[in-house]
Amino acid sequence: MTSLAGSAADAGLRIGIKLAPQHTTIDELRGVWQLADEAGFDSCWNFDHFASIGSDDPSGDVFEGWTLLAAMAEGTKRIRIGCMVTGVTYRHPAVLAKMAVTVDHLSGGRLDFGIGAAWAEVEHTMLDIDLGSVRARLDRFEEACQVIRSLWTEPTTTFHGEYYHLTDALANPKPVQQPGPPLWIGGSGRKRTLRITAKYADAWNAAGGSVEEMADLCGVLDQHCADVGRDPAEIRRTVQIRVGDELDALVKSAEEYAGIGIGEVIFVVRGDDAVGQVEKVAGLLPRLRSIG
Repeated sequence: MTSLAGSAADAGLRIGIKLAPQHTTIDELRGVWQLADEAGFDSCWNFDHFASIGSDDPSGDVFEGWTLLAAMAEGTKRIRIGCMVTGVTYRHPAVLAKMAVTVDHLSGGRLDFGIGAAWAEVEHTMLDIDLGSVRARLDRFEEACQVIRSLWTEPTTTFHGEYYHLTDALANPKPVQQPGPPLWIGGSGRKRTLRITAKYADAWNAAGGSVEEMADLCGVLDQHCADVGRDPAEIRRTVQIRVGDELDALVKSAEEYAGIGIGEVIFVVRGDDAVGQVEKVAGLLPRLRSIG
């Protein structure tokens, strides 16, 4: 597996930016990508949903995440790009693996591959996509991690699980990044999600939480790593922080997270003057770079 922990420690705290492709425009998205690339952020992210989330009204405008990633690959030059995170229920893992390789090549090897078990019931209901029980979708999620890794690294893949079946499956070309794009797992489930993270992930992302909660979850992840024989230092710990009006509070939060071993902070902006919000965070980069 690709080890991110060492490079993160050497470089100090990494800083990412995320504009979810909802309640925004293509021009606004392009503006955020370009600014993030030029201002010196380490990573730029979108999300993977088909309906608006975070409100009682799911009818707002939402663009599709992976076609946007292809555009991000072409619209940027140096920043790492990714989807925080891809819902495994929406696409067969062999199709998703092929999409990821395509974006990895388009970007010249700058893709971070974010994936999770999925959760948004409204999307699954309206599109007749099977969400399943929590246990079922975590079982499916773990199978998908195995399938994708194999397709990226093996000449052919034969896999017969409960949910996915492949026989002598070809997947060429292989990714630019070897053995594949760093695999980021998003979610905070203590029993299964963090155990799957310990087994397969290069990075773990939490959508938020207090410093105390994050420290506790890091301890749970460490224990899962011990149980599966994995060095916990191989897994970068990352968290998302929503951007508000108090800029000093953003720096303080980043300092506190770094103090418990978080290696990357991803600042989340909204579609309302997203470029202006990114400009404000970009102005904090010298202070943020001094952390850690």
